Amino acid sequence: MKKFLLLQIRPEDAASDNEYEAFMKFSGLEPQDVHRVRMEQYGIPRINLDDYSGIMQGGGPGNVSDPEEKKQNYQKQYEADLKRLLDEVIEKDFPYVGACYGIGAVANHLGAVVSKEKYTEPVGAINVTLTEAGESDSILAGIPKTFRAFGGHKEACQGLPDGAIHLASSPSCPIQMFRVKNNIYGCQFHPELDTDGLIVRVNVYKNAGYFPPEEAEPLIEQVKNEEVIHPSKILKNFVERYKRD
Repeated sequence: MKKFLLLQIRPEDAASDNEYEAFMKFSGLEPQDVHRVRMEQYGIPRINLDDYSGIMQGGGPGNVSDPEEKKQNYQKQYEADLKRLLDEVIEKDFPYVGACYGIGAVANHLGAVVSKEKYTEPVGAINVTLTEAGESDSILAGIPKTFRAFGGHKEACQGLPDGAIHLASSPSCPIQMFRVKNNIYGCQFHPELDTDGLIVRVNVYKNAGYFPPEEAEPLIEQVKNEEVIHPSKILKNFVERYKRD
């Protein structure tokens, strides 16, 4: 099988390693099936898409809508690299699924507004509801029309990119998931996150402005009562649909 490319942007090793392990666990992939790229360390090397089955992208503390003068140099570098890669991904309609930062990167690349103006969501579990198009999309097969998912983001898509198909929404963030062309997906929520993974991120990012630091422990106790089991099927479905020899 040709490998899947996993793109990550988390500078913190604990969060990055946990995210990597979660993508592996829920996609059903083995280490030899994945080319892991920590974009914040190395940027993105020159990629020949013919060598890969598909691309998965995680989230992180960076925001595409942050003012350029506030972005770290490594973010400016990986955003330039990602722009080049997304040009080819979109032109070829190459299989891609991006979570959180990933949906913003694709939407921004296609000219949609991504900002902190509206639709931010606090860290925690949310109700996500599939649209009619979402209910019929094979990437969402086996997922109920309304399900619980973990989210938490400072920026959001203010509207769909031109030509994108709306797949899912939540009460506080209308654009939770979309598809571009036939094979390019963005998720505002985190398909790779379960309760244990969210607890890791709460501890890592408790001083990153997502919530007041003193709320970390109450938030951890709150999410321990959540049963978030459906979003991870997206990763399994993605791999099953696009893996190739």
